[in-house]
Amino acid sequence: MTSPRGTTPPGDYRLLLPEGWFQIPLDPEQRDRSIDALVERQFHGIDNAPHLKDGLRKDLRRRATKAFRSGGIELYLSLQEVGPFTIPASLLVTLAPLRHREALPLEALAQALARDGERSVSIEELNSGTAVRVRKLTPQGDDETSESSYNSLSVEYHIPVPGAMAFLLLSFSTPLEPIADAMAELFDAIAGSLTWTE
Repeated sequence: MTSPRGTTPPGDYRLLLPEGWFQIPLDPEQRDRSIDALVERQFHGIDNAPHLKDGLRKDLRRRATKAFRSGGIELYLSLQEVGPFTIPASLLVTLAPLRHREALPLEALAQALARDGERSVSIEELNSGTAVRVRKLTPQGDDETSESSYNSLSVEYHIPVPGAMAFLLLSFSTPLEPIADAMAELFDAIAGSLTWTE
């Protein structure tokens, strides 16, 4: 972290997301209402799929609860459509306090994250400050020999919070490996839009 110790931490942050992304606050008091609104939106006009509707609601609540327990603040889901298709992608925003009293140099964080050779790690300059960017393809599907297996793309930004011993972690993911580069550019643009507010 490069901020001087006397810097007052920001009160909040702002992100610009493309039209068609849905925000789910992970605070338990707001979470269920947001999930219910999303499910109703997705099943608008479909009355004959109560099991699918209930399954989606339960899955989203389970994922949101898990993310909140890990320090998650907000979850964004892409509902963007291209023709008849929805572009599946997500962004989880997590506040990660440091466990030590000493500031963590970004170079040391980048080196630690780069130990897994399957990741691409770099230090980037954003409007909100310097950050560590991690890009990785992760195998999905039943097993490596399955014809239905594919890779999902994840892009993470570890951004020091000015004046605080914490990082804001932006975790993007999508299963669309064929357009991974285009999706990574979108994720980079969203991360680049981050600004701190009072």
